[in-house]
Amino acid sequence: MKRNILLVDICLVVLGALLFIPGIGSVRLFDWDEINFAESAREMLVTGDWFNVQINFQSFWEKPPLFIWAQALCMKVFGVGEFAARLPDAIMGIVTLLTLFHCGLKSENMRFGLLWAGMYLISFLPFFYFKSGIIDPWFNYFIFLGIYFFSRYADENKAKWAALSGLSTGLAVLTKGPVGFLVFALTFAVWLCVKRFRFSFRWKDVFVYILALCLAGGAWFILLAVTGHADVINDFLVYQVRLFQTKDAGHGGFPLYHFIILFLGVFPASIFALSTFRRSILEDETYSRNKELFRWMMVSFWVVLILFSIVRTKIIHYSSFCYFPLTYLAAWAVSRMMDGKLKFTAWHRTGLIALAVFFGVVFTAFTLFDHWKQYLIPHVQDPFAVSCMEAESSWTGFEPIIGILLIATTIWFCVRFIRHKNLGSFLPLAVGNLLFLMTALVCAVPEAEKYSQASAVEFYIERQGEDCYVQPLYFKSYAQYFYTLRQPENACEDVEWLTTGELDKPCYFVIKDAPWEREQIKADVPDAIFLGKKPGFLFFLREVPPVLDK
Repeated sequence: MKRNILLVDICLVVLGALLFIPGIGSVRLFDWDEINFAESAREMLVTGDWFNVQINFQSFWEKPPLFIWAQALCMKVFGVGEFAARLPDAIMGIVTLLTLFHCGLKSENMRFGLLWAGMYLISFLPFFYFKSGIIDPWFNYFIFLGIYFFSRYADENKAKWAALSGLSTGLAVLTKGPVGFLVFALTFAVWLCVKRFRFSFRWKDVFVYILALCLAGGAWFILLAVTGHADVINDFLVYQVRLFQTKDAGHGGFPLYHFIILFLGVFPASIFALSTFRRSILEDETYSRNKELFRWMMVSFWVVLILFSIVRTKIIHYSSFCYFPLTYLAAWAVSRMMDGKLKFTAWHRTGLIALAVFFGVVFTAFTLFDHWKQYLIPHVQDPFAVSCMEAESSWTGFEPIIGILLIATTIWFCVRFIRHKNLGSFLPLAVGNLLFLMTALVCAVPEAEKYSQASAVEFYIERQGEDCYVQPLYFKSYAQYFYTLRQPENACEDVEWLTTGELDKPCYFVIKDAPWEREQIKADVPDAIFLGKKPGFLFFLREVPPVLDK
């Protein structure tokens, strides 16, 4: 048995490395989050200050440093760039697969562990996140461990599980802030209600949990306070509150936003998981540990989904923790289907095929975008979007086949799973999904960038090594920091001085290609020289005023 487990571990590591690492350096980082964190890591290397998180060489109080430390370490080894910025998430992808396999193995058996890790691997958004450079894969992983280890404590009453739960939750706090503990605390509170407050514990274990939580999650904040940076803590807490009260950064949305994101984005796991959302689902479950982990996963799913549906800021990765319980519920449903306790019904098959057709058609339509965008442009009201559409993509021509393959392998799986309810039946679904995802990342994402930020990023890269200021006007971006490799001496962002003051070095301005911005820059920077236009953006230069002879 141990030999088989070791073999599975090796296979998961190899598979994860082959799927998550290749190609992560071939696509530029995207504003805002990817570039934000990568730039903070780069500035740690430039300044040598690994204690303070900075953006544009100013204190950045929105995020703690754990994930940024990981990026900075990778950049120190592999150099500053997209590969190093995304490598921590790729590594976390491998760690996550191993963790889910072993959690499933401990909970039930090897088959369940493989199903859980497999569902996470082949579902769309979970896979994409491990190819990114955002903070959430680390944050969600530590929250999940905090909840999982506490479920073990509730089952066994051993202090080591309380300590591991506190440590994991503390690391979640050190990754993204107090919302990590909030998710755990709310999940625990709701679980207590579900259990009708029947929960035995020892006070010394409570102390152990709190100590581990504070050491892991509070040490950095305490050091900030004792070194005279208490203002950073205050700004950090104010920012966290603002996210719950306002549509921060323009990211608003309707109440069901995250429901739809999870249903579509965690395909195919979301279709299987729907079977578990009924009150009598645990009636035939005999093993108590299975019941308890199921309850913890179901409670954590609804806590996060409802919490971030209430929060006014709507960003796609806010509900990304739900990937853990949702793939667990999917694995649980599939396992029961294999045992004959649940049916693989017509609506399962309809849902799987319908979403496969949806994604296949959307992907194919995108690969043919240049052929039909002229019909779309007259109906687009945003001038900036219209200007971005002037970009030209370059497809090889085989990409639409991948969309067809996704549909075909999904249908093949549905037919096969009706007859043979075993792990081997999932091979067509896994292969089709992974080929689709890899093709989308390698081929489609670089083309999508051409219609968004590519023109501006290319301009910033051209400024590398030039002693100048680079300033976007009328929109927020972090790209000019990372892609110009900005140094402290070029960090000025006093817009009034840059636009009208007496400059000591040239200043480049970047604006979106929209009528009101074109008019506005004439008024704000009357001596700006127009350099040119590329899809989506206009570029200007304000030169150093000549020195007049006395």
